[in-house]
Formats: sequence, C-alpha cells, structure tokens
Amino acid sequence: MRMIAKGNIAYYCWLILLLILILQGGFAYLHQFEKGLIVTNMRDQVSWAFYIGNFTFLVGVAAAAVMLVIPAYVYNWGPIKEIVVYGELLAVAAISMCLGFVLVDMGRPDRFWHLTPIIGIMNFPSSLLAWDAIVLIVYFLVNLTVVTNILYSLFMKKHYNHKIVLPLVIFSIPMAVSIHTVTAFLYNGMAARPYWNSAILAPRFLASAFCSGPAILLILFQVLRKTTSFRIKDEAIHKVAELMAYAMFINLFLFFAEVFKEYYSNTQHIVYMNYLFFGLNGKMSPIAIWGWLSVLFGVIAFLIFLFPKTRKNFVAMNIGCVMIYTSVYIEKGIALIIPGYTPTVLGEIYEYFPSIHELRISAAIFGVGFLLFTLMIKVSNSLLFEELSIETIKNREQ
Repeated sequence: MRMIAKGNIAYYCWLILLLILILQGGFAYLHQFEKGLIVTNMRDQVSWAFYIGNFTFLVGVAAAAVMLVIPAYVYNWGPIKEIVVYGELLAVAAISMCLGFVLVDMGRPDRFWHLTPIIGIMNFPSSLLAWDAIVLIVYFLVNLTVVTNILYSLFMKKHYNHKIVLPLVIFSIPMAVSIHTVTAFLYNGMAARPYWNSAILAPRFLASAFCSGPAILLILFQVLRKTTSFRIKDEAIHKVAELMAYAMFINLFLFFAEVFKEYYSNTQHIVYMNYLFFGLNGKMSPIAIWGWLSVLFGVIAFLIFLFPKTRKNFVAMNIGCVMIYTSVYIEKGIALIIPGYTPTVLGEIYEYFPSIHELRISAAIFGVGFLLFTLMIKVSNSLLFEELSIETIKNREQ
C-alpha cells in the first residue's frame, strides 16, 4: 500500500479523476440495473451498440501485447525484452474492461457466470460467444501468470522460472491472435448482416489491434521515462513505431479494398457503407462525421509513422499515436457496429447514437481499467527499477 500511495501531485490528480469517473458511472449503472436497458438507446433494431463496440476495441488492445512479445522472444531483440511486462499488464487491464462491457450489456447481469467455463452453462462448442469467452479467459490467465511470476521473483530477489514463463510467453502469441480472430468471427459469421459478412474482417481486426494497443504503450513509456526511474532505449520505441506503420498500412489497405468492392460492384449491400459515410434517403447520417474522421486520422497517422524522420520525432510520433488510437476507437466503437444494423434486415432505419447512460457507464469501465493499469504499473516500477524487495522491507522494519 505504501508504494501505491507514494506519488506526485499529477499522480494523485490522475487517481482522483479515475475515481470520479468510476463513481459517476456507478450511479448510472445502478439506474440502468433498476430500469433495464431501456435507459440506453439500444432497441430491437440495434441490439449491439456502444458497449459491444468498446468490447471489440479493447480485445484488440489486449491482443497488442504480441507486438512486444514477437520481437523480444521470437527474434530475441534485447531492447524490447525489457518492456514486455508492460504489454502483459496492458493485456490484463484491457481484458478486465472487456468483461466489464459484456456485463453491462447484459439485460440479466446475474447470468454473467454462464460465460465462465466449468461452472457456467456455455453452450460450447456451438456458440461462438462461448469460444470467445474461453480464449479471453485463457489469454487473461496466461498474461496474469507471466507478470505475477516475474514480479514475485523480483520481489523475492530470485530469477523467474524460465520453464514456466518462456513457454507461456510463446503460447501468448497464438492466443493473442485467437482472441481477436474469434471476436471477428462473431460478426462475419452472420450471413444476414452483409456489412460484417466479409472474409477480411478478421485480418482487419488484427491489423488495427496491432497499431492501437502499442499507441498507448508508446505514450506510456515516455511518461514513465520522464516521471520515474523507468529506463527504455529510443531504439525500442522507434522499433515499435515502425511495426505500427506496417500494421496501419495493412489495416488501411484492407479497408480501402472493402470500399472498392462495395462501390465498384454497386450492389444493394452498398447501403450500409453509404449510411456510414453519407446517409440514406437524402438525410445525413449522425455517424457520418465520425466515419470520415476515423479514415482521416488513420491516413494522417500512417503517413507520420511511414517516414523515419517524422516517426523518430517524439512530438510527431505522439500526435500519430493519439490519431491512431482515436481512428481505431471510432472504427470499432461506432463505424463497425452501427452501420451493420442500419438498415435492418426488414429495411428499417433506426438512427442509433449512445445515450448519456451509455457514455457515463463506459467512462466508468475505462476508469476501472486505467486505475487497475496505473496501480499495476506503480507496483511494477517499484520492483523493476526502485529495487523494492522483501529484503528492503525487512531492513526498513529493523
């Protein structure tokens, strides 16, 4: 507790902000729990919405840890190996938020336990949601085991067990791919939803994940380097930024391939893409500005990361990170879900936009996730760089 409580004014202000977000969202969720999902703007026409969009985005953030694991352990690149633990911590926090968004999206949250293997009735293997729950829980446990083993070994002044950690780290690579692949399968297996029924949805999910998650980490590494004794080489940051450029290129390439397919073939299924970027029946779509903003930010961010001169300029790189994060968040949170439902299979047009309850509850879940991530980072830094151990604690007590 002493290491968590220790910090500067900025640290305390950050914690207070997160607690305020959690508290206000908690009251909003109590109201939703009492009245039901009617307080949201979800209806029969749009039954997956902002909550599930956030869930989808955060699954990608969790999968992004693999962008540190592969160069560190597959190619044995030393500078990144020192920071892999932060990718694992981000994965733990992101999956915690994923489960939170699934919980608040359920009309009967008391049935959440059915998503838990063994104790719940999961309808496995028929249900893709059951597969998604299993791979998420396994990936969560793998990352939690790895970071716990490493940090506990540091605390005990021992070297971590290679026979446990290394196989789990390698195993986390296919697991990271699987969590976002199965999530994509939830969408593109729906033949009645042409906007999602695309074979390239899974690779698009992975490509966008491998640039949005590292965007958070790059900014985090710079903050930690300036405010703590955290050490990271510039070459490690630049290498992650370079990998993000490749991922962003693949994401944009697949997106524009989908746009070409829709507009060149000009079938009736073009209506969904039209709703996203323009609107229907001569009326502007309420999400059109967000669709264009996502594309614009994605293209600008890619150009920033494409050229080494701008990629290695920390100001430009940070702007690019914010743009990538925003672009992918809009893409998953709004531009993926809502056009898939509009119009419905019956031709109805229900113009969904998140209600104030949805925004407040979502902010609270992000607050919980960032609070968890902040506290884990605080403990990790104390063990990794401030030489906190069982010996130092014993010496203080004497």
